[in-house]
Amino acid sequence: MANTVTRTARAMRGERRTGTRHPLVAAAMVLPLAALLAYLFGGVDAVVTQASSVAGLMGR
Repeated sequence: MANTVTRTARAMRGERRTGTRHPLVAAAMVLPLAALLAYLFGGVDAVVTQASSVAGLMGR
């Protein structure tokens, strides 16, 4: 047990976990930034335009 290092001690030294993050946690971290960038650079308008074009081609 002497070699066991707690998560808090590792965090205080600036070390990171070597395990992987759950995909839903990763998505929750990335999606707000992606939405902000899409809004800032006009990506939302591009998606709406493409969706309406596809809907027009499908006859809706």
